[in-house]
Amino acid sequence: MKILDPQPKLVEQVHKAILEEISGGRLRPGSRIIQEQVAKELGVSRQPVQQALALLRNQGVLRDAPGRGLLVAPLDVKYVRDMYDMRAVIEGLACRRAAELNARQAKAKGPALIRAGRKAVAAGDCNNMISADMAFHHFIYTLSENPFVATAMDAHWTNTQRVMGEVLTNEEQPRNVWGQHEAMLDAIAAGDAQKAEELGRQHILQAANFMIQRLEENGTADDEDQGGD
Repeated sequence: MKILDPQPKLVEQVHKAILEEISGGRLRPGSRIIQEQVAKELGVSRQPVQQALALLRNQGVLRDAPGRGLLVAPLDVKYVRDMYDMRAVIEGLACRRAAELNARQAKAKGPALIRAGRKAVAAGDCNNMISADMAFHHFIYTLSENPFVATAMDAHWTNTQRVMGEVLTNEEQPRNVWGQHEAMLDAIAAGDAQKAEELGRQHILQAANFMIQRLEENGTADDEDQGGD
């Protein structure tokens, strides 16, 4: 067998770096992104940047700019609502299956994730708050033992991360969701599948209402469909 090309991993890293700039509020909706400039700032060739930008464009995070390059797309309220509606169903399922299959593991390993999340909120670091939130939810996906859950959710997390970043960077007191996370974890650890599913769905739907309200208040929402190609 030949040695594999490490290029895909580099594309992943570039994708993550650009998304963090957007989620952290350093690249606002309407900001122009030039491929050559990104490559220079990240110290990489243009090829992985081109692939990462194409992926972000297909995911609806970027759109074509007049003339040259790409722009950070505004967030579309309907797209955000539809995305969270889908997440609520999948998250509920993941919580139910986690409670049915891995209550003991949830009790043993979950509290550390709760502590990390609360620490990130206390520090006020937007990217760390998003990372801690993602880590908690991915932990539940793993406990569900359903590989399709993580695969389905991967399609939504790029835009979820962006929505979270847009709201968190405009909040004087970032919304602390870790009480809800702890309640979800407690239900899973107790093996209460029905309660875990209800809390999982409720958590996502409440997040949707909060996020959309803040997007509208901050004037960063868009009425056009930005759901990608």
